[in-house]
Amino acid sequence: MSNRQILQAMSGLMAGMFVAILAGTVVSNALPRIIADLGASQSSYTWVVTAELLAMTATVPLWGKLSDLYNQKLLLQLSLGMFVVGSLLAGFSHEVGLLIFSRVAQGIGAGGLTALAQVVMAAIIPPRQLGKYSGIFGAVFAVGTVAGPLIGGVLVDTSWLGWRWCFFIGVPFALLAIVLLQRTLKLPAVRRREVKIDFLGAFLIVAGICALLIWVSLAGNQFDWASWQTAALTGTGAVLLAVAVYVESRAAEPVIPLDIFRNRTVTLTTVASLLVGVAMFGGTVFLSQYFQVSLGKSATVAGLMSLPMVLGLLVSSTVAGQIISATGKWKVYLVAGAAVMTAGLALLSTIGRDTHFALLSLYMAVLGVGVGMLMQNLVLAAQNDVPAAELGAATSVLSFFRSMGGTIGTSVLGAILANRVTEEITKSVAEAGAAGGQSAGHGVPDMATLPAPMRAIVENAYGVATADLFLVATPFALLALVAVLFVKEKPLKTTSGMERLAEESARTGGATPSDTDRAAQVG
Repeated sequence: MSNRQILQAMSGLMAGMFVAILAGTVVSNALPRIIADLGASQSSYTWVVTAELLAMTATVPLWGKLSDLYNQKLLLQLSLGMFVVGSLLAGFSHEVGLLIFSRVAQGIGAGGLTALAQVVMAAIIPPRQLGKYSGIFGAVFAVGTVAGPLIGGVLVDTSWLGWRWCFFIGVPFALLAIVLLQRTLKLPAVRRREVKIDFLGAFLIVAGICALLIWVSLAGNQFDWASWQTAALTGTGAVLLAVAVYVESRAAEPVIPLDIFRNRTVTLTTVASLLVGVAMFGGTVFLSQYFQVSLGKSATVAGLMSLPMVLGLLVSSTVAGQIISATGKWKVYLVAGAAVMTAGLALLSTIGRDTHFALLSLYMAVLGVGVGMLMQNLVLAAQNDVPAAELGAATSVLSFFRSMGGTIGTSVLGAILANRVTEEITKSVAEAGAAGGQSAGHGVPDMATLPAPMRAIVENAYGVATADLFLVATPFALLALVAVLFVKEKPLKTTSGMERLAEESARTGGATPSDTDRAAQVG
């Protein structure tokens, strides 16, 4: 495919990814207002974020497996349709329960976009050239990340619009993406044998992961870490996943082929993706709350304050992608990205309510540069080292573990934040000889209604608690650095996934039904 054909084919993919990114970022600055408007608690704040991540995490492996078996364009359009349904439900929500349910629907759609966009890219673009196109995706990611908080802040601060439009605004973009995919994405249809979906394995994986993620979301908040609820949820999750491993090992078409983990590159990049998810998502999802509550900024200003991190990500992902395509060398950017990300998180662990914005901007930029070099290139390394017939499975495994890390990080660090805020407020109020501080720690406070002395206490509490979150996230980034150090650099292939698939089929002569089934549908 020519450069022009590839860009045309990517237009719908980029529009779809923009929608998925916008869904998360446009809500970030609106969440404090949404939670206050619906009368919900700090734990509900976490659940609105976690519900989408959980649904996305649990469904990514299934989407990835389906992409190896069925029409990828249709699957992308179905995931966008699910996203539209979730967005409309969220926009019309009048209580937090329906809002969380709608975020689950959005998460299922986002899971499809997350898994399928990168699979389709690998199918039509050779790994040697994938870097520069990944840089374009990095630019789309950065634009969505920049535009989302700004749009969300303006919508929330505009009285005749309000936070509901944060959900409605993504609908036209999703519909546009569906139309663009129909018109521009042309993948060859290949005859395939009848295939079987391992629905039992898919159910066991989803149920087991959900049990564990619900546990980390509620433990320390709704019940103690050491309690019967903990034993029930962890025991159920462990048993379900153990049975899932047994079922997957015997299935003709497993959702997650277990033999894929025999590949050292896939295993190490999977571990790194999990740790990056914990560190990045867990550490940054609460930054908007810090800007608004601890620093007293409006939703619009909070969106502008995130620009240094996003610009750092944009520049590093674009530049690194171009250099990788030109030189074929990629490991140095994994190592450098992990090291810089670790440094950025460590620097952010020193912030407080009185941190100067110039210093805060520098710290965020450092974090963004590290994430930009690392995150997308982990996928590139794995895709380069697996057979074309397993591109969908390998890509979805990395996306799955990164999303799971993000869900765990958001849930656990959200619980830590709530507890630390309560502790700090209670301690400060006791030192001041006042009363009523305990209740202020349980919900997201409306800063405009607090008296000046109490406002100062709450601002300090959120500053201290947010710094603690980054301190907890830093070791996970350091472990990701250790993992990528052991990844062996291999030359980037110069043929696309579709070309490699044809070569593999020619060599094996169709081999086994399972191999043929996996390879039969790249488009």
